Amino acid sequence: MNLIFFLAAAGLTTIHLEKVGEGFKSPVYVTSPPGDSRLFVVEQAGRIRVMKNGHTLPVPFLDIASSVSSGGERGMLSMAFHPEYNTNGWFFVNYTDRNGDTHVERFKVSANPDVADATTARLILKVDQPYANHNGGLVMFGPDGMLYIGMGDGGSGGDPHGNGQNTRALLGKMLRINVSRAEPYTIPVGNPFANGAGGAPEVWATGLRNPWRFAFDRSLGKLYIADVGQDRTEEIDVVPANKAGINYGWNVMEGGRCYRRPGCNSAGLEPPSVAYDHGVGVCSVIGGYVYRGHRIPQIVGTYFYSDYCTGWLRSFRYENGAATELRSWTMENIGNVVSFGEDSSGELYIVAENGKIYRFAGVS
Repeated sequence: MNLIFFLAAAGLTTIHLEKVGEGFKSPVYVTSPPGDSRLFVVEQAGRIRVMKNGHTLPVPFLDIASSVSSGGERGMLSMAFHPEYNTNGWFFVNYTDRNGDTHVERFKVSANPDVADATTARLILKVDQPYANHNGGLVMFGPDGMLYIGMGDGGSGGDPHGNGQNTRALLGKMLRINVSRAEPYTIPVGNPFANGAGGAPEVWATGLRNPWRFAFDRSLGKLYIADVGQDRTEEIDVVPANKAGINYGWNVMEGGRCYRRPGCNSAGLEPPSVAYDHGVGVCSVIGGYVYRGHRIPQIVGTYFYSDYCTGWLRSFRYENGAATELRSWTMENIGNVVSFGEDSSGELYIVAENGKIYRFAGVS
């Protein structure tokens, strides 16, 4: 496999960050409702905090810590606002319950726009988890209005239950459901196993190990999936957002290499668009977003990502079916990067393990 090596490109080499929030307890995600200037910060223990006009509100937007098992790779891991949140008030959370199983639940905002109504909890989907790790964790609405759910392979190591390649399992998959038509959800037209023949109808894509973070570039209709590797390789896959039934290869492949089976059959498996080997301190890809904001026009169309253990920042542009303009960026030392975030204006944020939230402020 030919891995891609990153060098600081000529010209722009530094991303300048500005701290916009601090004091959060194990933050894991940040997002905004459509057309809303507030930031919502998900804390792993099971709380969502609101940043409004530069200040963190004292009362959590949602607190379901009593229902959440937190620690390691478990906890409340993300949230997503319904595309029609401004009229229906719905938002969705992904968390591991007290038994460690994945819950996707819907809540509704209260009459106070800064506080949710916790009594409106509606279980949308529950997935049993055999181990404590590889929970995936991201829920996000795609450009088609469907809810996408990233599911890890169930954990341990090496996918011992073979979930990645088992089309009837919800683990090791990208799921796609319609939460706008009927309770709790319906199966969208176009899902590869929509009629239940050959696989679970919720499945959109297979062969994922632990897609901790993924993102849509709505401008170009692409889906970026950062899939955490096993022992050797981290990968990022870029595919058309409307392409169903892609098999990303795990656990036949890890990145672009056969996993434990030399000479494996990789026919029909999607190769990574970008991959990098484990080296000193490298452990887990943290997927970001394609920048579509207005504050920094020099980086529009650039996808940013990091690695949890190293805290570096890298990027590429995806053009004509290939990753181009691969760069390593300099930024201030903020420690471990846990996640990225995007607000309603397309501006990008970094969620740091130190409890601080940073916004991309400029380049030089």
